[in-house]
Amino acid sequence: MKRRPLSLVVRLTVSIGAVITAVLLTFGWMMERSIDNHFVQQDVDELNSVVHALQRLLATVPVNMSADELDQRLISVVTGHRNAQYQIRTESGSLIYSTPGFNLDTFARTARPVENITIDTVESWNDHQEAFRGAVLWLESGRLEDASRLRLAVATGIDFHLHYLDSFRSYLRIVTLFACLIALLATWFAVYQGHAPIRRISREMRRIRSDQLHIRLEPQSVPAELVELTVSFNDMIGRLEDVFRRLSDFSGDIAHELRTPITNLRTQTEVALTQARSVEQYREVLYSNLEEYDRMAKMVGDMLFLAQADNQLLKPELVDIDLQSELRNLFDYFSAWAEERQVLLENAGEPVHVLGDQLMIRRALSNLLSNAIRHTPEGESVMTTLKAHSDSVRIRIKNPGPPIPEEHLNHIFERFYRLDASRQRSSEGAGLGLAITKSIIEAHGGRIRAFSTAEATTFEVRLPLKLD
Repeated sequence: MKRRPLSLVVRLTVSIGAVITAVLLTFGWMMERSIDNHFVQQDVDELNSVVHALQRLLATVPVNMSADELDQRLISVVTGHRNAQYQIRTESGSLIYSTPGFNLDTFARTARPVENITIDTVESWNDHQEAFRGAVLWLESGRLEDASRLRLAVATGIDFHLHYLDSFRSYLRIVTLFACLIALLATWFAVYQGHAPIRRISREMRRIRSDQLHIRLEPQSVPAELVELTVSFNDMIGRLEDVFRRLSDFSGDIAHELRTPITNLRTQTEVALTQARSVEQYREVLYSNLEEYDRMAKMVGDMLFLAQADNQLLKPELVDIDLQSELRNLFDYFSAWAEERQVLLENAGEPVHVLGDQLMIRRALSNLLSNAIRHTPEGESVMTTLKAHSDSVRIRIKNPGPPIPEEHLNHIFERFYRLDASRQRSSEGAGLGLAITKSIIEAHGGRIRAFSTAEATTFEVRLPLKLD
């Protein structure tokens, strides 16, 4: 079973919530790092204060100072530095002084001496469940002993800092968790409220029924982000309304077109059965009925052809076609009819070849030529021209006669379309010829259009040239 995609509200809530959570976590981490660096800097300042005090002491201590007096002065160095402690040894390793109560032997031996105490040079370690931060550096001995340098290990306890950071981390985690939950709820509410126009548009869409396709949404009443959706929906409804109208017209037209031959067949059959008739009379009735059957068969065949075109089932069998030769053959075919209507047929242009289905192309040109002859006044001429372009060939069929109004030009290729809805087609076929012609041309990758003036009406066909 295919899983339903997550809703937009959930997607946006999760996405925005993830971003907010990441921002909060990053901010919390930065705060934690800032506070930790602040404590480290405090420890560095305290250690440097001790070192500077020792440097001043060593620079001023008298050579003949007693050991007790020296110890008292060394003890006074850490006065005011509650957590500070230090140890001094000679370069050879002899202990000079160590702060009472603390053991810095291991750290003093293993730590690498540094030139200055900074955030980057201090070290942290644990000793007997206590945490310390300190450094080892060389000091000038001054007047103390005979050694040129003294090894100083200085440290400060950082348990208070660490306890504070641990409690701060716990507090920060709780605050961040609640902040994330509040942010997620606020995001969900904001997104849900932000989608209110979409829900309103959906309700308006659901109210539109097949008999209300004239209803349109108002693009001015929706947010800017939904204007394109509204316009697209209105365009779709417009196309559906046009399709429904054409389907309704088509149903009425096909019923009208089929009713006439069926009525004729029924009437002729009833008349024939009213009394006994000779074989010759029955034969005439059957011939008349056969004409009506042929008319209906042609209409059904045309409809099947258009149904194939609608479903892209037309597969032209491509062969080389000499268009000028095809037009000459059609002129010969229509010459008797044209002569009867006192219409001249003229052909101009250059010989051109295309790849196409010969029967289809012949049918399309035949429909256009017969349409032109039908609407040409007596004594006038139907003119066909052929012209090759760089990538296509142009075929024009022009006939004088009454102009086609501009509002009808875009609809004349529709099925059963009538310029005059009240006009009957008993002598003009079922009105599918131009629709079939357009389907054939488009199946060959071409296009057809019509334009009309007060002097003449012209149908123009463009087909791709034959590929070498």
